[in-house]
Amino acid sequence: MEGIYGTCSFSSVPRFLIFLLFFFLFTSTVVVVSLPEDSSAIISRFRQYLRINTAHPNPDYSPAADFIFSQAKTIGLESQSLEFVKSKPVILLKWPGTNPDVPSIILNSHMDVVAVENNKWSYPPFDAHIDEAGNIYARGSQDMKCVGMQYLEAIRRLKNSGFQPVRTVYVSFVPDEEIGGRGGAEKLAESEEFQKMNVGILLDEGLASTNETYRAFFAERSPWWLVIKATGSAGHGSKLYDNSAMENLMKSIESVTRFRAAQFDMLKAGLKEAGEIISVNMVFLKAGTPSPTPTGFVMNMQPSEAEAGFDIRIPPTVDEKLVEKRIEEEWAPSSRNMTFEFIRRKVPVLPDTDGYKPWLALLEGAVKKANGKLGRPEVLPLSSDSTYYRLRGLPAIGFSPMTNTPILLHDHNEFLNQVEYLKGIEIYESIIEAYTSYTEHTRNAASTDEF
Repeated sequence: MEGIYGTCSFSSVPRFLIFLLFFFLFTSTVVVVSLPEDSSAIISRFRQYLRINTAHPNPDYSPAADFIFSQAKTIGLESQSLEFVKSKPVILLKWPGTNPDVPSIILNSHMDVVAVENNKWSYPPFDAHIDEAGNIYARGSQDMKCVGMQYLEAIRRLKNSGFQPVRTVYVSFVPDEEIGGRGGAEKLAESEEFQKMNVGILLDEGLASTNETYRAFFAERSPWWLVIKATGSAGHGSKLYDNSAMENLMKSIESVTRFRAAQFDMLKAGLKEAGEIISVNMVFLKAGTPSPTPTGFVMNMQPSEAEAGFDIRIPPTVDEKLVEKRIEEEWAPSSRNMTFEFIRRKVPVLPDTDGYKPWLALLEGAVKKANGKLGRPEVLPLSSDSTYYRLRGLPAIGFSPMTNTPILLHDHNEFLNQVEYLKGIEIYESIIEAYTSYTEHTRNAASTDEF
């Protein structure tokens, strides 16, 4: 059959793609997409996981942990729960390899999801509704319950086929990634249990691709959550002061805005990728104490304090000291009665690219084998649990197998099409097979000059 993937036989085409081919050939109206029986079971398990509400600010991880343990049992994986922080379990599944002396692989995902505004969604965010186009609407459908379940479905297929990995495979389901990972991935990375796992490579979340090319990330920007505070004279709202708190803060905001615009211009002009610029966004503004009245507010008092919060993302290639200097001298100078503090500050990590080359080459080959295409390695513009492992010198690759999909993590109406989800399982099946079969004897066959 001649098609977008070249000449091939029906025996080499994934079953769900054959079904879709006949579906579009013999139907001309839009109806609810029906899947083959085995694919329907896979989608059903995914929806079951999506329906477990693990949203912040108060995620309940117990139902999610129970579900994961039940899946591990049906697949035949060893399992354990580590609780470094009370009520925040780290779930570890294990598929032993034939050579325990070879460094293992860890497939990481997080169980928690961000909060939702229910009235902004077209469908209830924890119903996992499927529309006529086959889109599954749910919080976590992209970020990142999809990847966690794709790991398990890919392993289920490999085990059913009789495949035996050389390297041991660990699958980790961690809590609290969305609030920094300190109660989950950070604790695991620092633990004695992790040292015993002898991990050689970690796979974690990436981003969806809006075209047909998958995206891979070898590094990421680090979050700096900055609060700038200004002080000045308090007084009547009609009086003019030099260097009032609001005036001082506005000068800082104007300086930040000019810097942001310059960075954004480089992105819009295509001079840099999103992961290569310093992004700055003001996320809160607090000042003043308006007094309510029966008819509105009295606003006749100038505040003595004003503050603003900024979410800054620093690429690993940027000199931290230059950013610090800008903050001290331009954004929050003491000469304007200003102070600043970091609510959160992760150290940017620039990985040793030589350690990534064989793994990225294997990833590219595995994606190609599964009839996909991998783009050039990128810096993830977001922050993930991978940071804690890169800080320990481990190669960590971000990869979420979603193509032709809008990036909707943390957005209203987050969805993933069921066909993309099923295709992603086949991609991971190919990746896990390649990674677990890779040893020192095959090192020379895996190299890339993509960096």
